[in-house]
Amino acid sequence: MAVTTTILHCSLIIFLLAVSWPAGNARPPFACDPRNAAVKGLPFCNVHLPVAERVRDLLGRLTFKEKLGLLVDKATAVPRLGMDEYEWWSEALHGVSNVGPGTRFGGEFPGATAFPQVITTAASFNTSLWEEIGRVVSDEARAMYNGGVAGLTYWSPNINIFRDPRWGRGQETPGEDPIVAGEYASRYVRGLQGNLPGDRLKVAACCKHYTAYDLDNWSGTDRFHFNAKVSKQEMVDTFEVPFRQCVMQGKVASVMCSYNQVNGVPTCADPRLLRDTIRGAWRLNGYIVSDCDSVGVFYDNQHYTATPEEAAADAIKAGLDLDCGPFLAVHTQGAVDRGLLRETDIDSALFNTLTVQMRLGMFDGEPSSQIFGHLGPREVCTPANQELALEAARQGIVLLKNHGPSLPLSPKRHRTVAVIGPNSDVTVTMIGNYAGIACGYTTPLQGISRYAKTIHGPGCQNVQCKNAHLFGDAIRAARQADATVLVMGLDQSIEAEFKDRDGLLLPGYQQELVSKVAAASKGPTILVLMSGGPVDVSFAEHDPHVGAIVWVGYPGQAGGAAIADVLFGTHNPGGKLPMTWYNQDYLTKVPMTTMDMRSNQVTGYPGRTYRFYKGPVVYPFGHGLSYSNFIHTLASAPAMFTVPVDGRHKNTTAATNAVRVTHAKCGGLSIGLQINVKNVGSKDGSHTMLVYSTPPVGHWGPHKQLVAFAKVHVPARTQLRVPINIHLCKFLSVVDKSGIRRIPMGQHSLHIGDVKHLLSIQSTPLGVIKS
Repeated sequence: MAVTTTILHCSLIIFLLAVSWPAGNARPPFACDPRNAAVKGLPFCNVHLPVAERVRDLLGRLTFKEKLGLLVDKATAVPRLGMDEYEWWSEALHGVSNVGPGTRFGGEFPGATAFPQVITTAASFNTSLWEEIGRVVSDEARAMYNGGVAGLTYWSPNINIFRDPRWGRGQETPGEDPIVAGEYASRYVRGLQGNLPGDRLKVAACCKHYTAYDLDNWSGTDRFHFNAKVSKQEMVDTFEVPFRQCVMQGKVASVMCSYNQVNGVPTCADPRLLRDTIRGAWRLNGYIVSDCDSVGVFYDNQHYTATPEEAAADAIKAGLDLDCGPFLAVHTQGAVDRGLLRETDIDSALFNTLTVQMRLGMFDGEPSSQIFGHLGPREVCTPANQELALEAARQGIVLLKNHGPSLPLSPKRHRTVAVIGPNSDVTVTMIGNYAGIACGYTTPLQGISRYAKTIHGPGCQNVQCKNAHLFGDAIRAARQADATVLVMGLDQSIEAEFKDRDGLLLPGYQQELVSKVAAASKGPTILVLMSGGPVDVSFAEHDPHVGAIVWVGYPGQAGGAAIADVLFGTHNPGGKLPMTWYNQDYLTKVPMTTMDMRSNQVTGYPGRTYRFYKGPVVYPFGHGLSYSNFIHTLASAPAMFTVPVDGRHKNTTAATNAVRVTHAKCGGLSIGLQINVKNVGSKDGSHTMLVYSTPPVGHWGPHKQLVAFAKVHVPARTQLRVPINIHLCKFLSVVDKSGIRRIPMGQHSLHIGDVKHLLSIQSTPLGVIKS
């Protein structure tokens, strides 16, 4: 669906930026300054030569000591070759951020557009929106680079699987489904990097943290010491999927390895993960970087090697190209002196990092004369960019409950609204973590005030809500108002990097506040939840006094306006949950340290995510209501599909009747569906179509798996026909216990809403297929 844009009221920052972009304020060239006679005419500065030739020329001119200074994020200058120093670490998870030292705000760049946190944007299931956000973020990043306050290498996105609901960083991810995470990764990366001709890069993105990283600090185990024990089956079926797609479809310029070990080996020292998989099997065209101080962590904290020199050697030989931290700059010399490493190993690492810098145009001379050289302060926090942030927040909001219905509210009938709760008038909370400085904010209270007169009573001082001292004012406000909106939930004091949760309930006395206010409210009571992770709000789901529940994630700088637009029906909600909302008692059965996704009937382990867990939930993955009602019918779909296979192989196993994907002729092997979507409601609306598949009984696959999704806008009382293509080898295959992906033969069941369709898949040999 196209992303609509309209003019949004401009904040003070827009006024400050509405000035011309003086050429004198632009940054000087990083390298190859045409005014520098020392480098004029040198091959590495010749933009007409192939990049690889230019990089080899530059490497040949660097001294060994100069090379050591380029192995770390704070890369040192090489004045004799006209190279400036460079900080590789910048972040752009959902807007240009100042978390990394490579970016700073101030002067002509006081802020940048703060989009919703990733988990919220993922709930839109709108792939074009994901890519458009990436494009806008990279516009602002390039503008800030031109202004000398940012870099061009952004260590985003985070595409780890939201495996456990307690994880403090789940908010940064696209959720629990590996296919959704992979599609988000490739789309956001394309938006950031620009899809430019000739292998050029607008900015260099980075998919992180590879791999099986989804625990920060839980019950005495932290990410610096955690050894994730992962089977081959789970690795191929779950943890590798988004990274593979990020590299192979997204063409990302970088991958970051994580702090943890996987099966006893630090990821940043594992050649099977870095050299053989990322660069070998997936053919990464870019560099591999460590999470910050990861090399030092596996020496100092994990004691993986006996000496720091061995740690440096292990990391570089495994395929690490860049160290976020000083470790390699300090200890690589000793590794070479001891014969643990060769200078050619260092050259291989630098070849990858320097190539990315060349592709970014950093060795092409004057930045202002390059393709993005015109971007400046006027391209940051534009009305269009801020409107996109508002639209992204609207599309990511999920309507969980609507009894009655209680929503939408009416400005005519609900002229006075009590706005209650610790998140009712927040600003920074709305942008989550890994954020920058927003262009400006619209809080929930401010947003609702545009539609109705408001009575504000926070009820709690903060989300920890340690006492009930402020309940009285909140209850009195609810008794006076025509409607009550409770804005509750979490913030970074509850869930954050290095802060996993102990439970899933609302913190402190929040639940009591909701129940008491709802019981006292004169009009409908609406519960708005601001959080990254799921919250067990079973009490509110079953409370008849709570008319509606809305989850908004961390909705970004315009979150309050988006919330109000949904509550009053200006926007028809269409978001769907990208993660399962479990009951609190689920946690008693699942240690956060257990990596298994699949259930185990022998031990009673219930499994994880909608793909493998079949127990009770508060809300399932994909849940989300609308003010309209959408009906699906299947217009056309094949009943049988034949997979051509290479006749040189024994293609199936007798016990499971499944063809190895590598033995099938997978190119262009897609199943086409035509689905009618009818909006039988009175409101125009956007609808998220989720297509699931259940493989034949007796295989190793999930009990259901998302195989396709689409966002469609359907006007009221109209019907739209939507084509869906399902790549058979990618999406209808399962992974066996040996980590081999296979296509099960037999009856597959496809599910689209209430519609089910049986598809019979059979194989046929093609004889000998030429390799």
